[in-house]
Amino acid sequence: MKTLKQKIMMICLIALSWNGFSQSGPEILSKLDQVMFSAKDLTATNKMILIDKSGKQEVRESSIMQKGTEMRMIRFISPASQAGIAMLSLPNDVIYLYMPAFGKERRISSSVKSQKFAGTDFSYDDLQAQPFSQKYTAKLISTNASSYVLELTPKVKGEYSKIMLTVHKTEYYPISTEFYDKNGTKVKESKYTFSKVGKYWCPLEIEMFDIKKGSRTKIQMVNPKYDTGLKDDQFTVRKLIQ
Repeated sequence: MKTLKQKIMMICLIALSWNGFSQSGPEILSKLDQVMFSAKDLTATNKMILIDKSGKQEVRESSIMQKGTEMRMIRFISPASQAGIAMLSLPNDVIYLYMPAFGKERRISSSVKSQKFAGTDFSYDDLQAQPFSQKYTAKLISTNASSYVLELTPKVKGEYSKIMLTVHKTEYYPISTEFYDKNGTKVKESKYTFSKVGKYWCPLEIEMFDIKKGSRTKIQMVNPKYDTGLKDDQFTVRKLIQ
């Protein structure tokens, strides 16, 4: 006969297991999207640190504006060689790139969204403003005391065959991601550092590591401001090329 202590331990293990898997992958991913896009809008300055495989660093500064779940503009401020380069993400999977040297915008087609943005380790797809649940189907793979691990499969074929996403168990922000190519090989990893800014969880740093190249790019958010009343007309091609 089992002792009372053994019975209590078994009940606790069952309860923990049930709690971990009582939510489905799509439910967890939906909660993550709510955290990531909970604010009406966001403005901030980003410090971007590009680190090659030898450890050599290049520092850039950019501005970011975001409204809702599908409008985002990123523009380089410095150094002078990069200033003015900008990317605009809009609803319906639309992305525009502006290069001052050419003096006109160009729309990024789906076939090149996997290319790196302005020499960083982030692709256009990585930087696009779009909820995860719109782009991926989610399956809960494992859970522990502090996190969930989801396997994300693209709804439309693209750069990655799957993404392994680790999600904070109580706050539902992303902790890390692993990106796999069409052959199932891990090609990139990212790590997130979140902190509470007012009532919102803010990604104060995102680090992307390119496994093949051995390079890394860190995006550090400086002075984020939420709910300032950005208008839709701030996210137009006309504003992109100004």
